[in-house]
Amino acid sequence: LTDKPLKQVLSKPDTLGRLIKWLVKLREYDVKFEARPAIKSQVLTDFVRDNTSMECMEEDPSESERGLWKLSVDGSSCITGSGAWLVLTSPNGWALEYTLRFGFKATNNEAKWEALIDELTIAKHLEVRKIEASSDSQLVVGLESGEYEAREDSMAKYLSHFQSLMSTFEVLKVVKVPRAETPEQTSYQN
Repeated sequence: LTDKPLKQVLSKPDTLGRLIKWLVKLREYDVKFEARPAIKSQVLTDFVRDNTSMECMEEDPSESERGLWKLSVDGSSCITGSGAWLVLTSPNGWALEYTLRFGFKATNNEAKWEALIDELTIAKHLEVRKIEASSDSQLVVGLESGEYEAREDSMAKYLSHFQSLMSTFEVLKVVKVPRAETPEQTSYQN
């Protein structure tokens, strides 16, 4: 089955060159070409249903983890600009992915804070109550937990903004993850 016009090309009497050689070789095997039928939409629906896991949570999650949304953020900066990659996953397993390009110069640490704050703002508007955010930034996680002190004015402002968002959520945890576990990034800097 093919959607390419091979049958017409190989059965033409005026075919020249290499195509004649292929035609002679393929006739030996009694190859037949048929047009590929259209894929019915129900087949695709059935495929997605059969290959999608409906169990996205553990069997008996603790009370604090019930309804917990997962947030993965990563931000970065380079000469051409700065941006962020955000993935917000519901307890049911569906994910919202965002790619942001910032219209201002930002350091890597600022880009990581912007990513976290932007995604928490989105979660707030979606009326998410419980969320666990993961970041590969030791500075962001350290400032949030109180392990680090904000020495730069910009970091103090980001921390203050983050703390003002905390009251919006019943549960808000920020955990450090290795850089390899941050969301796969697209080219948000181009």
